[in-house]
Amino acid sequence: MSTASRARGSVLAIDAGNSKTDVAVVGADGDVLGTGRGGGFQPPLVGVQAAVDVLADAVVRALEEAGADGVDHVSACLANADLPVEEEELAAAVQARGWGRSTEVRNDTFAILRAGVDEPRGVAVVCGAGINCVGMLPDGRTARFPAIGKISGDWGGGGGLAEEALWFAARAEDGRGEPTELAHALPAHYGLPSMYALIEALHLGRIPAVRQHEVAPLVFAVSARGDVAARSLVHRLADEVVAMSSVALNRLGLLEEEAPVLLGGSVLAARHPELDGRIAALLAERAPKAAVRVVTAAPVLGAALLGLDHVAAPARAHRTLRAHYA
Repeated sequence: MSTASRARGSVLAIDAGNSKTDVAVVGADGDVLGTGRGGGFQPPLVGVQAAVDVLADAVVRALEEAGADGVDHVSACLANADLPVEEEELAAAVQARGWGRSTEVRNDTFAILRAGVDEPRGVAVVCGAGINCVGMLPDGRTARFPAIGKISGDWGGGGGLAEEALWFAARAEDGRGEPTELAHALPAHYGLPSMYALIEALHLGRIPAVRQHEVAPLVFAVSARGDVAARSLVHRLADEVVAMSSVALNRLGLLEEEAPVLLGGSVLAARHPELDGRIAALLAERAPKAAVRVVTAAPVLGAALLGLDHVAAPARAHRTLRAHYA
């Protein structure tokens, strides 16, 4: 694309999570022409326009590298776009920036799903700080959950594991609950002598709340040593992954067919043997034809592939794009 061009079939792919944003300008032939990286996308905290301003920083860099002033289509997979009404609001805000002739916004879990399949067919479960699941079919039908916390029936992710582990550990130390190694492992990780000291440090902000995500790996380590409380959390997380994925498969009519179930996000990508084994065993019972695998490809690849799907790019463009991110 030459400067100030807006080539037919070109795509601006945006994958924006809570902590970072990745952007790619992709030609109609699948070539990556420009990239950019920016900060996290958090409209619930800063408002929609301020959140889109964060996207703009990365988008402008990518367009400048590509020598373009815009594209044919913007494919944005965004964190915190949990409900269709939120996707519509964000799509209008992104479209107003004039980056593309058309704009489609999806929840960022769709990027993980599309990155892991050759056609838009299957189910993905993402487990990072939180948990979410989506499914899609080539005809455009989708399956999804609100995934906005306990009020929508959700449990899991690193945040859910940390919260429950702290609960078990606190009660074990003060005698309200059963003994667990978590009561020693958690405060020791933060260099503190007791759960009481850890609770105080978290409550008073001496340890930032964001550092609670460090608890999740400890849960898996303690579980592997046979701790009953930690193991119950690992099993509960596996149960949630399987419940979400099997329901999504059923909604799309894929429960009795061979279909991929893709796992992504920091917790699932870590490949904890106990968690992986229970997920595989439960899915073998509930969805015996499901093919489980972990997605490690960059999520922006999924956003770009969804964009190429939208502009009806040829199969060779998809192969070229995948080769770039391989």
